[in-house]
Amino acid sequence: MTGQSTPPEPSRTRRTLTVRGGLVLFFGVLALVAGLVTRQREAVGLGVLLIAVPSVASLVLVGAAARIVNGRTLVPNRVPAGHDARVLVRIGNASSVWPVTSVFVQDGLPVPLGTHPRFTIGYLGARAVRDVSYLVRPAVRGSYAIGPLTVGMTDPLGCVRVTRVVGSPSHLLVTPSTVPLSPLGAVDGSQGEESPRRSVTGVGEQDPVPREYRYGDELRRVHWRSTAKHGELMVRRDEQHRREHSAVLLDTRLRAHLGEGPAGSLETAVSAAASVAVHLIDNGHELRLYTERGRVPTASSSGVLDSLAVTAPSDVPGLLGGVDMLGAQRGGSPSLVVAVLGAMDPEEVAALSAIRGGTRLAVLCARAAWSSADAPNGAGELLASAGWRVLTVSTPGELPPLWRRAGAPAPAAGPTTPLEGPR
Repeated sequence: MTGQSTPPEPSRTRRTLTVRGGLVLFFGVLALVAGLVTRQREAVGLGVLLIAVPSVASLVLVGAAARIVNGRTLVPNRVPAGHDARVLVRIGNASSVWPVTSVFVQDGLPVPLGTHPRFTIGYLGARAVRDVSYLVRPAVRGSYAIGPLTVGMTDPLGCVRVTRVVGSPSHLLVTPSTVPLSPLGAVDGSQGEESPRRSVTGVGEQDPVPREYRYGDELRRVHWRSTAKHGELMVRRDEQHRREHSAVLLDTRLRAHLGEGPAGSLETAVSAAASVAVHLIDNGHELRLYTERGRVPTASSSGVLDSLAVTAPSDVPGLLGGVDMLGAQRGGSPSLVVAVLGAMDPEEVAALSAIRGGTRLAVLCARAAWSSADAPNGAGELLASAGWRVLTVSTPGELPPLWRRAGAPAPAAGPTTPLEGPR
């Protein structure tokens, strides 16, 4: 879900009467009418004076709004959902001669971030600067426009208020929340970080491919058999390792999910997919991330989070397009396939069951738009019978223990059992 804000209209100054100014004008008109009716010059003079007060007061504020300068800084300008960001606002008087009285500011916020914060600055002398700040805690990922800033001031008598919209919005990027996942030794065919990598040279330690000695090479890398054969110093090449290939499918279909906000099943799915993607990329996997609409950039873990931060639910009716992309990858079958799914129909479950190669994990969102309460279990059993390891979660916090259990060695024969979080 993306927080949005309407672009500001061109800055213009608005003048309005305050409650005090309205009362002064009302009593002035009343005194003027009463004086004219009763032919009392004093009452007429009082009425004229009271009527003139707001007009004279407004002259004091001529050009005052244009003298106000402002700036806004977000610290940081990119945060995970559920974390605080501080908004720093600086207000200054650009004039070196004229002060501004009774200044107040109000910053604009989209509805998901709360009400518009308002601050009373008060008297702002020539060349004076004031700083104010406030916190926002976005609960849902998205790109939120903070601003523009509304600056207001009143005359010394408090009869006239002048307001002006200044500056442009600042954008806060809120990335999906993630949970830490443990290494899946059994999934990637290794036993964690200490396991040896596979070499792409096609030869082992007993038959390395040598190269000529270069100045600075360590003598312990000299390959004496090749040196004797070629008549010059030869050293072993640096071992090159093959990166693990993984693929993740994220179901973002609007019809497949239920709920809004952080408790909605779509946000659960995005958070789970982001956690898996970041975990795999940080552990050296070459990752391909898909939705039913196409591929998501995965150059880095931060890039994945930025892309998923602004991923909106799609109107695509079916998941088959994403399943086809998952099963038609080039460069060999991935060693790990993870599908983070909302509600599916039998045809989509069958298509996903047909995916072959590597270890396959399906993360089912229990609170998605399933046709019945037992539908997630039924889909999970079908996938499990096809060799998938099935995790059923209601919230992202349930994923780490299920992920850890999914890394246990698979049974020697027979289908796997779906793993469910607490209900």
